[in-house]
Order: sequence, then C-alpha cells, then structure tokens
Amino acid sequence: MRIEKFNELIQPVTEFVGKRNLDDSLAKELNTEIPANGTQFKTIEKACHAAIAAGWMCAEGGEGRRFGRVMEASDDTFGLSVDVVDLDNIVGPHHRHPNGEICMVMPIDDSACFDGHGRGWCVYPPGSDHFPTVTDGEALVLYLLPGGEIEFTGKRPQ
Repeated sequence: MRIEKFNELIQPVTEFVGKRNLDDSLAKELNTEIPANGTQFKTIEKACHAAIAAGWMCAEGGEGRRFGRVMEASDDTFGLSVDVVDLDNIVGPHHRHPNGEICMVMPIDDSACFDGHGRGWCVYPPGSDHFPTVTDGEALVLYLLPGGEIEFTGKRPQ
C-alpha cells in the first residue's frame, strides 16, 4: 500500500466529514453512510493494515501504542488531518480536541473497544477531551482532526 493510494481511499471520507458539524448526528451519519460492515470501511481498514506492514503507518511509539500522522490538514483533505493509532489494552495520553475529533474504530480483536465504542464511528465535539482507551484487546483507530489540532494536556489517569 502506497501513501498516494491511501490518500485516494480516504478522500471521500474527508470530503464527507469536512462539510458537516461535529456532533452526535455526524456519528450516526457516518455509521449509516460508511458502515463498519460496508465495502468502503473494509477497504480503508485493509489499507491501514497493509500500510502498517509496509512500515510507513503507525511507525512511531512502542509496545501497546504505535501511531503516526498520515496526512496534514490541507485543502485536499477538506481541512482535516489524518492520523492512525494502534492501541492494545492501553490508556493513552490525555488530550483535548479544540475543533473536535472523528474516529474510525477498527478492532483487531473482535471484543476490543475504543472508549467503549466497538467497530464503527464515534465523534467528539469541539472542546471535548479524553484519555483514549482501548479495552479487551487491540484496535486501530483512524482519526480526523479539523485543522490538525490536538492539545496534549499532561494529565495522568487516576
């Protein structure tokens, strides 16, 4: 999987998301229009696994948490950056979403959940924050950030 091909695969998603408000209705729309059991979702998921195997996706980090930015926010991505993380039974670093976050959850282990969400889409509105947490296995999460903005806070889980 080459990055140019991946960019082509993700462009319809960034176009779809880039024209909408980040709220609960967007998650419902994504789960309807690009469902987890649909061809488009599965094709992107397969491409993520191929890119990780090729070594250019999720190339940073270490055991339990690998990550990396795939695309910077630009006009071509409708103002969204594209990142992918591979999390395995972990609580990640606390961060805030100044402009929101759109997550495509792709469990590697069927039972794995990201912040309580199984396979599919979840959306965090502008100003939200969390400790990204994967439980019950390993999952890939592709996330889109408007303007590429994310703020790591340094807070520790209690």
